Amino acid sequence: MQIQSNCVHRELGRALPGRNEPLKKDRPKWKSEYPMTEGQLRSKRDEFWDTAPAFEGRKEIWDALKAAAVALECNDHELAQAIVDGASITLPHGTLTECYDELGNRYQLPVYCLAPPVNLISECSDEDCSDSPEPPIASKKEFQLKVRLSTGKDVRLNASMADTIGQLKKQLQAQEDIDVLQQRWFFSGKLLTDKTRLQDTKIQKDFVIQVIVNSQASGAPKPSPITTPSSPKSQ
Repeated sequence: MQIQSNCVHRELGRALPGRNEPLKKDRPKWKSEYPMTEGQLRSKRDEFWDTAPAFEGRKEIWDALKAAAVALECNDHELAQAIVDGASITLPHGTLTECYDELGNRYQLPVYCLAPPVNLISECSDEDCSDSPEPPIASKKEFQLKVRLSTGKDVRLNASMADTIGQLKKQLQAQEDIDVLQQRWFFSGKLLTDKTRLQDTKIQKDFVIQVIVNSQASGAPKPSPITTPSSPKSQ
């Protein structure tokens, strides 16, 4: 009966009435049918997000859901909730697996976009990692790297595959005046550390890196000025 009701509201183009629960902090736990590597998980997510706007619904809502999913996986629950609220997304069950926009369009995110499987395996075996602890450094051929800020702004950086995320953070700071401590870089839902090189992420020049900006004050609040009573002037 609930399914029929949902369909009716979608056809009428009206927002669904009833429950809209806050986003749950707990990430879903699931097991893949076969052991999945991090690279396979990234590819699976990329394939979904690249094709999601072609599904039913609005592209801006799909973009908001992707940003919320990334924030949630990074344990930034407040940011994820703010993104959902800002886009007027309704969560009947408090999860991103099923949600609706204000027009009543239904959106469903697969569980693999919200959390890695419990049987996720490392990219290389212990033997392989011990044989080549340091990957070969890529050439310094530069290209335009596209990064998408959580504010919605797209920025292009001059980058090479040999650059580290730490170096690129400094470049973004110089261009956009965003302190490196306020930047968190993600690719396919995975947090990129400062020592990670672009070649390690297997990113291609047409791909986009997500940057979540923490809008916190750069310094401690300044104390209020203390006024001292002036000496009484002689009349």
